[in-house]
Amino acid sequence: MSKLDAVDLDLLRALSADPRATVVALAEKLGLSRNTVQARMSRLERGGVFLSYERTLSAEALGFPIEAFLQVTVRQAELPVIREHLAKVPEVLQAHGLSGQVDLLVRVACRDTQHLFDTDARILAIEGVERTETSLVMGEVIGYRVRPLMELARDGV
Repeated sequence: MSKLDAVDLDLLRALSADPRATVVALAEKLGLSRNTVQARMSRLERGGVFLSYERTLSAEALGFPIEAFLQVTVRQAELPVIREHLAKVPEVLQAHGLSGQVDLLVRVACRDTQHLFDTDARILAIEGVERTETSLVMGEVIGYRVRPLMELARDGV
């Protein structure tokens, strides 16, 4: 995607403030035509700016109040197969590849500590996983956000 301009950033800021805003509402708020907003949204979508349209749900509301991060060390050559196996573990919410001594950071949600223990054991049983280290999530201090980055990007435009 080419560099975002001021109008793109204004549009993204408005969407960040109201993710359910209609194209018409965004056009009115930004003083743009509906067609301009629609064209910009389509270009941003094609450019990979929007990561997902799914709603973020509470794992706790679904009956999984325990969240943990597992630092996973793997045999590098087996990472593609390990990724496939991790994707089949329903408790896995996210997994990130890392540089450094730990290869993967895996976020899981479980019903209780026994469920967490069992989930960790299933991950350890994946061929190529060498070890895990588990840290319980005590609370979210800062949730996923990009609004400060939009302000920083806007200042650089």
